[in-house]
Amino acid sequence: MAVNKQDNDKRAIPTLVKDSALVEDKRRKIVDAAVELFIHKGYHQTTTREIARAAGVSIGSLYEYVQSKEDVLYLVCDAIHNEMESRLRKEIGGGKTALEILEDAMRGYFQVCDKMQDSILLVYRETASLTRESQRYVLQNEERITEIFAEILRQGAADGSFRFEGAQALALMAHNIVVLGHMWAFRRWFLRGKFNLDGYTRYQTSLILHELSKVEEEVEP
Repeated sequence: MAVNKQDNDKRAIPTLVKDSALVEDKRRKIVDAAVELFIHKGYHQTTTREIARAAGVSIGSLYEYVQSKEDVLYLVCDAIHNEMESRLRKEIGGGKTALEILEDAMRGYFQVCDKMQDSILLVYRETASLTRESQRYVLQNEERITEIFAEILRQGAADGSFRFEGAQALALMAHNIVVLGHMWAFRRWFLRGKFNLDGYTRYQTSLILHELSKVEEEVEP
């Protein structure tokens, strides 16, 4: 698997506090409070005063760790992606073949998406409220999760388990898998009436593996 580039993909948020451990602890509390508020009230309807109260800090203290509510939203999106990536990597087992690893990764990823479905919806709904710079970092986080699947697919292409018509097809398949996990969250109003999580996982995994097993057709000159 690729080296985790998480530290290089973070946007610097200015703080008045010099103690980095204290900053991390307070921001974690601010993020935890903000996630719940943003999910239930929405980003624009939530005030910084409400975030501070829920985090157990004064409004003045909150502004020692962030400069704006947009900073809080960025930290929320960053924390959600980091948690998703961490959980996904833990779910990936020690399968020997690319096929086994992909099946394991998809199963684990869909389970993560099920547990974090409200957070996924939050990111989709509120990312547009971020500045372009923050959006760029958030999208880098998304790409990092997609790269986990791209690496597995490249391994399968190398050992002959999977077949692709080129690098673009491989990249598209990695994105397809990620979106299928997200779909369990943002199409839940329909899917919950048709599938349980295990059934959805089996069906979508079967579709992906069927596509990956197709022999490339010869292209006539």
